Amino acid sequence: MCVCVEYAAGPRPVHSIKLYFVLSHLHHPRLRNPGPLRLLSSIMGLHAEGTNDPMEVRNRRIHAIAIIASMSAVVMGYDTSVIGGTMALDSFRRDFGLANTADVNRDTLQGNIVSTFQAGCFFGSLLTFPLAEKIGRRRAVIAASIVFLIGGLLMTTAHGFISMIVFGRAIAGLGVGASTMIVPVYIAETSPPSIRGRLVGIFEIASQGAGMIGFWVNYAVDQAISDETSTQWIIPLGVQLIPGIFLCLGMIFLCPESPRWLARQDRWEEAQKVLVDLRALSYEDTYLREELSEIRQQVEERSTIRMSKKEMVRKLFKRGTRNRIGIGMLLMACQNLTGVNIITYYSPRIFETLGIQGTSTKLFATGFYGVAKTLGMVIFSVWLVEKVGRRNGLIWGALIGSIPMWYIGGYVFKNDPAAAAAVGVETRSGWGYFAMVCVYLYGLIYCATWQGITWVYCSEIFPLDIRMLCVAITTADQWFWSFLISRTTPYMITSLGYGTYMFFGALMVVMGFWAFFFVPETKGLTLEDMDHLFMQTSHRRVWKSVVGKEIVSDLLASNATMPESHTIKDKEAGLEQIKALNDT
Repeated sequence: MCVCVEYAAGPRPVHSIKLYFVLSHLHHPRLRNPGPLRLLSSIMGLHAEGTNDPMEVRNRRIHAIAIIASMSAVVMGYDTSVIGGTMALDSFRRDFGLANTADVNRDTLQGNIVSTFQAGCFFGSLLTFPLAEKIGRRRAVIAASIVFLIGGLLMTTAHGFISMIVFGRAIAGLGVGASTMIVPVYIAETSPPSIRGRLVGIFEIASQGAGMIGFWVNYAVDQAISDETSTQWIIPLGVQLIPGIFLCLGMIFLCPESPRWLARQDRWEEAQKVLVDLRALSYEDTYLREELSEIRQQVEERSTIRMSKKEMVRKLFKRGTRNRIGIGMLLMACQNLTGVNIITYYSPRIFETLGIQGTSTKLFATGFYGVAKTLGMVIFSVWLVEKVGRRNGLIWGALIGSIPMWYIGGYVFKNDPAAAAAVGVETRSGWGYFAMVCVYLYGLIYCATWQGITWVYCSEIFPLDIRMLCVAITTADQWFWSFLISRTTPYMITSLGYGTYMFFGALMVVMGFWAFFFVPETKGLTLEDMDHLFMQTSHRRVWKSVVGKEIVSDLLASNATMPESHTIKDKEAGLEQIKALNDT
């Protein structure tokens, strides 16, 4: 028997909404025997509070879709991490002429091999948004996966031609850049508010987990396969094709189109069917009808006049949008200026500066760095992003994460372990081992905070009508800074030494203070709420929240720009339209 509680039109208290959904769906068989993920989410509270999401929406289907789409992150993470260790393999150095190369030439060649991938990602993310708007998120991801597979094949079949490695990485970068721009938005547009951060976090867990695998694959082939054969470096590069194939096939056969994109194309019946499938609710469910009504209201507000490309660009500089673009671009720049890429791309070189000698030993130490980063992403996804929040995670992640960088820089300055090892003096002390531990601590802290939060934040804050354009700009910005850092890192390590670590440590302190004053919290808000949140100047809203101890939902309620009566009228009209659609 279904127990229903009726409410008059208008805002309802959060606890009343929760009571309504618990009572009205208590009879449902999925709730009497919930799946493991829903049960874990409910018992442990691993979802954002303050939303009206019923338990059914946190189902296995939505998690499976996020995992399949996140194969693009597996591709990105693996390709990013594997190249540094592969270039350190003796077989690769021999086949591509790096074995007897001067340090300056080595730095140039390594910089070219690494940075062409970032260059491809930059152009792929920037140029793909019209395609994602025209043919949809799903088909655009399929196209991006095919492009990546072509680049991966070129790298794997290079056979000593370094130009094929460079060109293949550029082509692969186009596909990876395109998919990393589209997939976080796709996940955000299909996710319920209470676990949106966690589902986008799966994207980052996949990236760091694949990065860890890349580190250990290099170590495994170095130990198990003779450096006399090219197979030693072909296997690490060939493994990247596996997640690319899974992504392509999974998106073709298992993943639906984004319901919000379908709504923008005026394909409401398809959008409703997708939402019914994703939310595991019936057509008549109140939650589903209200979500469709909110989507319809925003689509109609945004689509009264079809925007040209010129108008879309002009809107980037309007109030309520320019602050979002500014925050998004700074977040992506800061993510790279934490210094994470100097360790990710050149980890064997980093451990060399700490006195670790021998290819196998450096690869082994690098493998544990991948484990630390993956553990950090698990902490981020299952707990931090929805419980601690986006803003607090950025603040504390920057301030605490700078401490290991300062220590590593101080240790290298004091002891210069690389120079000592070069002349045959290899001493091991507790301070040196603690420097290695600081590398792992830094990776864990960074991945638990800045690595995942930036992607989640930039996937959820932008207006629906120009969302893909905004995400394309911020993603391209991320890859631009990644390109810049990866291109200059070899020279920084060689020339600055300890100063490299102190430079990035100082930047992280600055980032923490910037996040404190200028980044508002978005945890638990719907995508449609973001317009109200960012209409006020960001730093004033954040400061008001800090000084007045107000939460974001209170600020939204007090600063809503539309009169309440008009909002209720629009929602009722939207519900009637959806009911009429069901009747037909």
